[in-house]
Amino acid sequence: METPYPKLIDPSKTRIGWIGIGIMGSAMVSHIIAAGYLVTVYARDLRKTKDLLTKGARIANSPKELAEMSDVVFTIVGNSNDVRSLLLGEDGVLSGLKPGGVTVDMTSSKPELAREIHAEARKRNCWAVDAPVSGGDAGAREGKLGIFAGGDSEIVEKLSPVMKNMGTVSYMGGAGSGQSCKIGNQIAAASNLVGLAEGIVFAEKAGLDTVKWLEAVKDGAAGSAVMRLFGEMMVKRDYKATGFAEYMVKDLGMAAEAAMPGAALSKQLFTGMVANGDGKLGIQGVVSVIKRLNGLS
Repeated sequence: METPYPKLIDPSKTRIGWIGIGIMGSAMVSHIIAAGYLVTVYARDLRKTKDLLTKGARIANSPKELAEMSDVVFTIVGNSNDVRSLLLGEDGVLSGLKPGGVTVDMTSSKPELAREIHAEARKRNCWAVDAPVSGGDAGAREGKLGIFAGGDSEIVEKLSPVMKNMGTVSYMGGAGSGQSCKIGNQIAAASNLVGLAEGIVFAEKAGLDTVKWLEAVKDGAAGSAVMRLFGEMMVKRDYKATGFAEYMVKDLGMAAEAAMPGAALSKQLFTGMVANGDGKLGIQGVVSVIKRLNGLS
């Protein structure tokens, strides 16, 4: 018999679970708490939960316990292995989620894993949505992330009252479609970052004022959101992480499994950052690799 869809989302009734309170996750879940939802978080490092506790969050001792206390569980963690363990593990979310519950993975992960999670959730009379995001820490803080959702359209629609607190949802299709969308996003973003870095380094080697160069070209064909977000940071050598370079390597690795030569080249350059010990720096730091290749400090 077909399981009824989950109950309508209601801040006064819907219990939210959250796993992943890093650079972006902590800001994202803060918006949900501010919207009036009862939120329970799980974190291996309890020190990271202090700020959320002051905002009213509760703590669970395991992913399974978190799921037992929740109607909808969001995850945004490091990589596909983390997702598999947290959702499909013996003590994972799906082992504790009640029938009709929903898990929403916002990690940038593998489309095939998203489809596997969806299938396992349905076996348990639950639902799964893959909904990776774009917009970095600024988008997370401002509640203006792009959210790429895959799964059952009716479930994505029912989740919209809570997800709108984090950004704008685009429904992309069946399970795994959100992840495929994010990989395509990363291919385009990485190519933009590399092109911007090369433009800046070329301008510097030509003796131009790189700040003036950015100002001169920003409203022409070279202008982009990547230039607006990262151009000045590149020029000022500000490599503070809004998204880790090592995560870009991970995402482009998934893209490079297809015949995407530009993505493969971009991956090599971001891998260079990691090899230089800069994997925890921001993705705009790829300009440092271009500088090294051109003999600039």
